[in-house]
Amino acid sequence: MYFFCYIELCILKYTFNNQYYMPGIIILAAGSSSRLGSPKQNLVYNGRTLLQRAIETAVASACEPVIVVLGANKNLIRQSIEGSKATIVYNTDWEEGMASSIRAGITALKKINPESDAVILMLCDQPFADTSLLNQLVQKRSAKGIVACAYNKTIGPPVLFDAVYFDELLLLKGQEGAKKLFKKYQNDVVTVSFPLGSVDIDTSEDFERL
Repeated sequence: MYFFCYIELCILKYTFNNQYYMPGIIILAAGSSSRLGSPKQNLVYNGRTLLQRAIETAVASACEPVIVVLGANKNLIRQSIEGSKATIVYNTDWEEGMASSIRAGITALKKINPESDAVILMLCDQPFADTSLLNQLVQKRSAKGIVACAYNKTIGPPVLFDAVYFDELLLLKGQEGAKKLFKKYQNDVVTVSFPLGSVDIDTSEDFERL
């Protein structure tokens, strides 16, 4: 299994190096976990924190750079990811909502790799999002500029956006997330099936079920 994942990764990176610039990945992890009562980023599942798992998944994919956006409880969370291959960005406006983290991530990506032609936005609390899924998002790129995951009769993250949408992502405000663009550009959206995408961690009950 690991051999075939490695071959898949090599093929994808070869394709990017010869035809495209590699997409980046932004892991949104700035929230305060108010419904949980403690930082969900530091919850341990199968020996690693949720954020550690997300970073390892992203780093093993065909994408780079990997950017982690922190905000609330940043000092507590950063300790667990020191030494990772991700670039850590602080969102000082995290209380505004998810839009501020998307803006912080896109701004950082444009500085780190101005030629990046796409980005994957992912959350740290979807424990079943794996490297194969991220690579599927990349593989499904076509004339359609948005590749989202389909689960529970909806579409959502992880989601890939072509660089043509970067300026609009930078205009998001407050609690607005990427779904605003799904609705505006619904003809540009293709999906990848991810049934377990509906499993995320917002409360202690969610974590107990996991």
